[in-house]
Amino acid sequence: MEFILIITHLPDKERAMALAHRLIEERLAACVNVMADCTSVYHWQGKNETASEVPVLIKTLAQHYARLEQLIMSMHPYELPEIIAVPVTNGLPAYLKWIADETLVSDKK
Repeated sequence: MEFILIITHLPDKERAMALAHRLIEERLAACVNVMADCTSVYHWQGKNETASEVPVLIKTLAQHYARLEQLIMSMHPYELPEIIAVPVTNGLPAYLKWIADETLVSDKK
């Protein structure tokens, strides 16, 4: 079983919370952390930009990535949203089992 942490950012807390609740309801994630606002500085379409964003950390299984990416894209207002999957190579076994138990239910729908 392959565990991943998905990182994305949304422009406000309301959209971040809507995404978090939807991921949990659909059992595509065991846990979603909606973080405090941060300031992102980046280069986009020939200009340097600064924006307030809300980081979101999503704990799930790699087998759910495609569905999760589709859901994020459908709910995200950005033309090119950040969606990064980081492999989890180690973790507390009981916690990893909990992630699997909570998200494997989505396969049975």
